[in-house]
Amino acid sequence: MTITNEQLAGHAFLALLYEDDYFPDHLLDKGAAVLRALCERIEAEEPTDLTALYALTAVATEAFNDLEAEFEAAGSEIETVAREEIGEAFWTIATAYGFTDADPEELIAEREW
Repeated sequence: MTITNEQLAGHAFLALLYEDDYFPDHLLDKGAAVLRALCERIEAEEPTDLTALYALTAVATEAFNDLEAEFEAAGSEIETVAREEIGEAFWTIATAYGFTDADPEELIAEREW
């Protein structure tokens, strides 16, 4: 599925992290794919309220939780800069789909990183 939201269709997710060799590109690619998949699910399921949105972001956050072990195995981790960049990506997605009242912490409430 192609992302149709004009703000997000060509968005470079996790761009700041790609600039830092500490974060392996192949794992950032997986993280960016999680974010694109979140966009696709939002477009497909069209959540009408924050509860529905948070259910979708919980699944995406859990996918990042699963990636944490891969980051550690590669000598990296989802640390402060990465947490902020990922959190910002979730906020960018939420607001691009009209959820400007979403709680940034609630968007990633399931995080273990």
